[in-house]
Amino acid sequence: MISSETTPRSRTRSLLARLEGPQTMGRGPAFWIAAAVAIAAAAAYPLTADAWTVGNAAYFLIWTFMAMGLGVVWGYAGALSFGQTAFFGLAGYAYGVITLNLGAAYGLTLVALVLAVAIGGLFALVIGYFMFYGRIQGVFIGIVTLSVTLVLETFMAQTAGPQWRIGEARLNGFNGMSGMPPLTLPWVGEDIALYPGPSLYYLLLGLVVICYLGLRIMLNSSFGNVLVAIRENPHRVGMLGYDVRLYQTLAFAIGGAFAALSGALYTAWGQYITPSSMGLTSAALPIIWVAVGGRRDITATLIGTIVVLAGFQSLTIYGSQYALVVMGALLLVTVLVAPQGLVVGAMTFLGRIFKKDKS
Repeated sequence: MISSETTPRSRTRSLLARLEGPQTMGRGPAFWIAAAVAIAAAAAYPLTADAWTVGNAAYFLIWTFMAMGLGVVWGYAGALSFGQTAFFGLAGYAYGVITLNLGAAYGLTLVALVLAVAIGGLFALVIGYFMFYGRIQGVFIGIVTLSVTLVLETFMAQTAGPQWRIGEARLNGFNGMSGMPPLTLPWVGEDIALYPGPSLYYLLLGLVVICYLGLRIMLNSSFGNVLVAIRENPHRVGMLGYDVRLYQTLAFAIGGAFAALSGALYTAWGQYITPSSMGLTSAALPIIWVAVGGRRDITATLIGTIVVLAGFQSLTIYGSQYALVVMGALLLVTVLVAPQGLVVGAMTFLGRIFKKDKS
């Protein structure tokens, strides 16, 4: 007879065991020691840099949520989506509207963050439902999601008149919304406003670690195994009795929620949001991040996104006219030379070296 005290422990062990599995690269003490060292180095970074540089690093971390969400949708579920920026922008505007109307006191910005992510995830759920239950497949998923993104951008760009307002929040058309408060934590005596700097950086770093580990557990569960099976052969999965369209819709909603989290955090970070965040260029860039890192592994997606973002920002500073050209060339090289992703290729190479050393 199993006692009630051991049941939660066994469940915890079962969850922790899913941190490693067939759907994610990296296992064993060496991998987790390297991960712990990387997290420690990231945590120590604000001690060696000024506040502006740390705030800029926080900007990189914000985009990793969108990339990991796209990795789930494209890499694991096999549906190439250009709609991540639509959910990103919708959540950004939702955060702005809610905070401009409710204010920042009493932790209401955190409530706004949760609601914005819920709105973006729900919108993704609706879009995914009509796509997958409407039997849309293959390249047409990319066409539909890109169309949704461009329609939202066009709509928001024409909301410049005074009639386009929600309560106290004016949408301001192409110029976008501004003046919304940053994330604010309720505290005794005085609330803590998380402006770009070490405090926001540490919050985002913690969220990245939690989301990354959570996705590893999910992807190595039966849900993740079914997603990968659908990517490889959806007809066979359907013949085994699984509702393929349901799994695809849920994966799309999860990816949309992660993109919405990026959008709400981006708006809180910069205190503005514009329709250009949902433009064609913005829709294409996450595809490059995920493809270069490796769309079929969440670790590679995370590493590749941070590296490519850092390189892209350096290019925009020292040669902005060439930045997008270089990004396009990088995608072309990845597709031709390492279609599984440059980071995946590097991780596979290192894994072979370690195996040779052990033997």
